[in-house]
Amino acid sequence: MHNNMVKPRRDTQAIGRAGEQQALSYLLAQGLVLMETNYRRPYGEIDLIMQHGSTVVFVEVRLRRHSDYGSAADSIGVRKQQRLRRAAQTYLKRYARMPPCRFDVIAIDGGKLSWLRNVMG
Repeated sequence: MHNNMVKPRRDTQAIGRAGEQQALSYLLAQGLVLMETNYRRPYGEIDLIMQHGSTVVFVEVRLRRHSDYGSAADSIGVRKQQRLRRAAQTYLKRYARMPPCRFDVIAIDGGKLSWLRNVMG
């Protein structure tokens, strides 16, 4: 019985990794350059950090197989946004001068990918 409880988590993680790989492939095809994946801090994680020209792009990847609970993009609440900002601030400390930056979302809803640019001010 215990193994059945663990399996959905692994499936969810595998699906999440596949979504991140799909998002990365898409963004690379759009001309962005990968800087880092899964940038983790105790207070948050950024799925992808890319460079688009001179702009650092922090990318949150969200995947929903069904729209029963809203869209993938709708699943990014205020608390998640705060955690993303905090992790991004830490990442940006490595620069002597603050580069232009933005937050993008790759939303994958039922297999349809959408790239939402500059979603957090």
